[in-house]
Amino acid sequence: MTKLTEWLVGLTLIGTVWAALTFDLLGLDLSKQYYEVIWPFPVYLLVCFGCYSLAVVGYRVATFNNCEAAAEELKDQIKEAKSDLARKGFKF
Repeated sequence: MTKLTEWLVGLTLIGTVWAALTFDLLGLDLSKQYYEVIWPFPVYLLVCFGCYSLAVVGYRVATFNNCEAAAEELKDQIKEAKSDLARKGFKF
């Protein structure tokens, strides 16, 4: 199961439960206090998802690995390209 499928299944389940509770499809007769919490629940989830996304991006940026070998290889390729272009008449 791909990550997208997992997220879609989870959102579908949460959305189904939310709709059933919001529109009282189960006939539970919840008090008004519960509806005041249930009704804006998707907004709470959206805020939590945004916080989670920011935390993941921040963590991945903080733990990004440096590739010294690849950097040196790229520098060598740039020098080689500059010398090749200089032989063909380009000036830097």
